[in-house]
Amino acid sequence: MERIPTTAWCHEIMKLHLPRQGVYVDATMGNGHDTLFFCRLAEGTGHVYAFDIQREALEHTRQLLKGEGIESGYSLILGSHVDMGEYLDRETVDGIMFNCGYLPGGDHSLATRPDTTIKAIGVGLDLLKTGGVMGICLYSGGDTGSGEKESVLAYLQRLDACLYTVIVQEYHNRGNHPPTPVFIFKG
Repeated sequence: MERIPTTAWCHEIMKLHLPRQGVYVDATMGNGHDTLFFCRLAEGTGHVYAFDIQREALEHTRQLLKGEGIESGYSLILGSHVDMGEYLDRETVDGIMFNCGYLPGGDHSLATRPDTTIKAIGVGLDLLKTGGVMGICLYSGGDTGSGEKESVLAYLQRLDACLYTVIVQEYHNRGNHPPTPVFIFKG
């Protein structure tokens, strides 16, 4: 049996719970794989908003989408995920994905940070519709991963259980700090 990458696992869980042709947010665009996943779900009348602070991420994503024949139904935004609320209204989003850390192959000093990630998660929770799902891939390796993972998990533990269901998963048989998939179900 083949190892299942964390992002593929997150996509499978999200696909089970998200409507097609909805509104989705890739909060951490990176190389565009979550954006591509959402574009395929949005196909038709849906829309994807993807955020990153690095111009390189937008270019990688634009090329990926073009190579996959996706020409519309998305907005690539050069900006912080903290500012998603400036582009979307409260309770209008079906699904949001965060893939924390740094741009693979990019500058490791430009990585997600606990304070801005937690703020962006809070903004994202306000944007989610009732029944919406947020997926988060947390990393514990690297320069900032452990601190970010622990801070985010502590924040999520304090969410109101009447409003949100938070599921944290772990890989028990993988070494070298495997990512931690987290899912938040609103409502």
